[in-house]
Amino acid sequence: MHIVILVLVEVLIVIGLSRLVGLAFRSIKQPLVIGEIVAGIMLGPSLFGLIAPHAAVTLFPPETIPYLNVLSQVGLIFFMFLIGLELNPKYLGGQLEIAILTSHVSILVPFSLGTLLAVVLYPLVSNGTVSFTAFALFLGAAMSITAFPVLARIITENNLQGTRLGTLALTCAAVDDVTAWCLLAIAIAVARNGSIDQQAILTILESLVYIGFMFTVGRWFLKRLATYYRRTGRLSQFVLALIYMAVVASALITELIGIHLIFGAFLLGAAMPKNADLVRELAIKTEDFVLIFLLPIFFAYSGLRTQIGLLNRPELWLLCALVLGVAIAGKYIGTYVAARVGGVNKREASALGWLMNTRGLTELIVLNIGLELGVISPLLFTMLVIMALVTTFMTSPLLEWTYPKKLIRLDVVEPDLEAETVTEVTAGGESYVCPYRILVPVANPSTQKGLLQLAVAISLNYRQPTIVNPLSLIEFEEDYGFESTPIEVDRLITQRHQQLEEVINTLEPPTTRSHVHPIVRISSNVARETAQIAKDEQADLILVGWHRPAFSTNRLGGRVGQILSTAPVDVAVFVDRGGERLENLLVPYSANIHDDLALILALRLLINRDTCMLQILQVVSENQVKDELSYELHTMMGQLPKSVSDRIEIKTIEAPEPIQAVVAASEKVDLTIAGTSRAWGIERQTLGRYTDELAIQCRSSLLITRRYSQVTSHLASVLSEVNPQSPAIR
Repeated sequence: MHIVILVLVEVLIVIGLSRLVGLAFRSIKQPLVIGEIVAGIMLGPSLFGLIAPHAAVTLFPPETIPYLNVLSQVGLIFFMFLIGLELNPKYLGGQLEIAILTSHVSILVPFSLGTLLAVVLYPLVSNGTVSFTAFALFLGAAMSITAFPVLARIITENNLQGTRLGTLALTCAAVDDVTAWCLLAIAIAVARNGSIDQQAILTILESLVYIGFMFTVGRWFLKRLATYYRRTGRLSQFVLALIYMAVVASALITELIGIHLIFGAFLLGAAMPKNADLVRELAIKTEDFVLIFLLPIFFAYSGLRTQIGLLNRPELWLLCALVLGVAIAGKYIGTYVAARVGGVNKREASALGWLMNTRGLTELIVLNIGLELGVISPLLFTMLVIMALVTTFMTSPLLEWTYPKKLIRLDVVEPDLEAETVTEVTAGGESYVCPYRILVPVANPSTQKGLLQLAVAISLNYRQPTIVNPLSLIEFEEDYGFESTPIEVDRLITQRHQQLEEVINTLEPPTTRSHVHPIVRISSNVARETAQIAKDEQADLILVGWHRPAFSTNRLGGRVGQILSTAPVDVAVFVDRGGERLENLLVPYSANIHDDLALILALRLLINRDTCMLQILQVVSENQVKDELSYELHTMMGQLPKSVSDRIEIKTIEAPEPIQAVVAASEKVDLTIAGTSRAWGIERQTLGRYTDELAIQCRSSLLITRRYSQVTSHLASVLSEVNPQSPAIR
């Protein structure tokens, strides 16, 4: 019982630390799995065992390691089943000829370099009990691996799944994955028999027979399962039990054949019919326990066997650098050259080379098999773990450097991303007018119609070209979750587009709908991505809905607060009280740039809507002189035609509590527009310290404005159209 309790304590620590370190790595734009691998290494002799050896031995005594091994092997079996399940033939549909050439060359080159490297490493880091053939095959396979699951998630997080590069990378990685696993199976067969003898050849032949059996007889049985699922529409516990039994049985068969448990599980997943609903339900029911509970134990088990302290001499670090250099160069050069021969341009070929260098968890699986069979020594195992971490870690930054997100937009044709320009014929020829653009982050399309309706009201006036971009960012927390696979992501994006279109089709008047173009993307950080898109799309305003943060009472905290603080454009936060009328507006004015923006947006609404009335409210205390309008506003007010200025009332009142005076005035209006300022209890520089008092107490709907730059004007081009005799303000 003591051992069981100790193992449970170890599991508790492993899961907690892997989540914490994984989230830390996500915050620096790295895959969660890299943090989880690092967490496993931290628990081993490389860190914990180094700084607290006695505590490490007490917490991870040798007698508990077999228990962790059993749990990790179970986790690997079901993880490989998930990889096979997600390996959809649809990934093989894009640029197949180029992909087959590129993937095979990207395996052949690093495999060849790996076998040449084996000539150098075998006498230096081999334990001498394994044949050179097995050693060279394993090293070549380790150099050739591309981690399809990690690569697929990097593609979706960078919104590459709809691009030429993304489809080519997925096809290459899928072909690469299948080829690499076949090479590994051969390497295992040779390693277990010592050389390429009669028994090794028999093992390979038995493996081929079993593969044929799985994709004929096995697939026939599995198709019956898919037919049953289509009829019932659900995956019962009994059927799920049968599938899990089949996974374990298939794993046992490949182990008895003489390759490894993981191949049988992978084969069953690959042979499963790719009925979208069946695959989705099976993956979702399986992955949570595997990814959250079992895989971190595998990382910890691998970390306990990783001893960075073995690299205790400069020449060993040079060997490690050589391993890393060969791994990177082999994959990159092989991929780049093959892609260029296939007609891919230089930038995309380079980006593809970095993507194919992703090794991640798949590499770790290969290395553990090699160490378990004694083909690679603990020293070489450590070098190759470092190689796996570095090559995966470098993928995202090198991809961004080679293929920035602003170029990704040019590589995919989507109606929502088409830049709209209006051509004016002038005396000097043609000139292009940049449209007035509002970016509207939409978290829940079904509840945020009011936000879109307000964006349309602010932007649309038939005098100036206008675009409203509802922005829906789909955020994933897990790296290996089925929902973040490219095919599932495409389904989710299509579904979100449909939801947004349904809302757009309810906007009034109907003529406004043609100006609304939704943008749907995948994001790992909503606030950061929103700010970047606003910059790339040259938005004039971000109009975001209010929400209550999970861990704060401040309505301007959380993501809204992050957007307010970081977006390089003007921002307005809408607190919707449910009223649909926009006839009476109130702007409390205290003479700062954020109140200036509030008044500018109110004037824009006033110009756009002939029936709209505006009250500018200045609240002063006793003996205080009322604030004057800024020079910019004063000039603009002077340009307003009489039909607009007649609907403006400037009112000054004395009150000891400005916020309460505004709250009282808000009872008689449809929309209050206020700048972020301490006067109204909303100050963006100190979000969280000051309460959002006006946002809480305001009786009407409320629009809170934050101005980014005093140079921009939301009224300049409108005023020049309304009053052509007046010079436009820039």
